[in-house]
Amino acid sequence: MNEESSRRLFHDRIDAGRRLAQELTAYANRPDVLVLGLPRGGVPVAYEVAKALGAPLDIILVRKLGVPGEQELAMGAIASGGVRVLNEDVVRMIGIPASVIDSVAAKEQRELERRERLYRGDHPAPDIAGKTIILVDDGIATGATVRAAIALVRQQKPAAIVVATPVAPVSTCNELQADVDDLVCVMEPESFFAIGFWYESFPQTTDDEIRQLLGYAWRGHPAAERPAPEAQP
Repeated sequence: MNEESSRRLFHDRIDAGRRLAQELTAYANRPDVLVLGLPRGGVPVAYEVAKALGAPLDIILVRKLGVPGEQELAMGAIASGGVRVLNEDVVRMIGIPASVIDSVAAKEQRELERRERLYRGDHPAPDIAGKTIILVDDGIATGATVRAAIALVRQQKPAAIVVATPVAPVSTCNELQADVDDLVCVMEPESFFAIGFWYESFPQTTDDEIRQLLGYAWRGHPAAERPAPEAQP
């Protein structure tokens, strides 16, 4: 990695969120804007974006469907409400049978429901209709997960959908452009490698960190008391 590339790395998700927010100033201080983070890693980034824009923060639950034996490779994703998006190129290339997809989806559905209970508790889901929704993740690789999030949001009739991320391959950004009203990406490398490659510090975000951040946002807690990131045990 050359010196110029090193200077462009995000220090961590906090830095990434603040830099991403600088690209989203057109959405600042607007009463119609709602920022939705994709757990886990997208929530710390979304927290910084929402804070900078003066917008409310919430979450949207999606789960990647990893190829068995190659979990980092997404064959699709699911979201609440029975939304399923498949990466047809991956499914076709590997020859993944429908029964395997259904089995993986059932497992991820259980985890999605667990996280919904854990993160949201009694807090009601946000009203999306008529809002400008900014979907935030800490990085986008194939785009399967964010496509599931887009499909779920679109069902609820928002005024506009914006996808915002610190880093995504230029090919994925080009494909997503047609699916949303605006796409904001700080870095669009031709050679992507993996999301963590673009961060100096990229620990797994914990469930506790997400609950703390959402609690601060929902209670209007002072941003100065933001919890420090911890490694997932």
